[in-house]
Amino acid sequence: MIDTFLVPLNTVNAKGDGEAVSVSGAANQVFLLTLNITNIVEQESLDVSIYGSADGATWAAKPVAAFPQKFYRAEHPMLLDLTAQADVKFVRAHWEVARWGRGSETPMFEFNVTIKEIPADILKEATAEAKALV
Repeated sequence: MIDTFLVPLNTVNAKGDGEAVSVSGAANQVFLLTLNITNIVEQESLDVSIYGSADGATWAAKPVAAFPQKFYRAEHPMLLDLTAQADVKFVRAHWEVARWGRGSETPMFEFNVTIKEIPADILKEATAEAKALV
């Protein structure tokens, strides 16, 4: 079961790429991504995208998922469903920060991104519950 960081704890960089994480061994190709912003200053935004790769070296031009632009401390969950993208064997995070206004032009924020495989039984239960609501 996959349960790891795409971006390590307390990362403080204006722009970067996380390490490649293999998802090929996952029993289920649906994952919970969590962007956790622990520190950020005003007049700053954070953009985090998730890219896929077949070999862990060559990355797709477009992300397989992206968090909406963020401005505040919080935990932001998002589902990543790779069931229709069988060629994606690795994922990694890419992030950028924008800073504007007065004060230092140097970005200051801390965040991390986790990826956790959703067990098939939980996914099946949630799918059944969602269908019952429709």
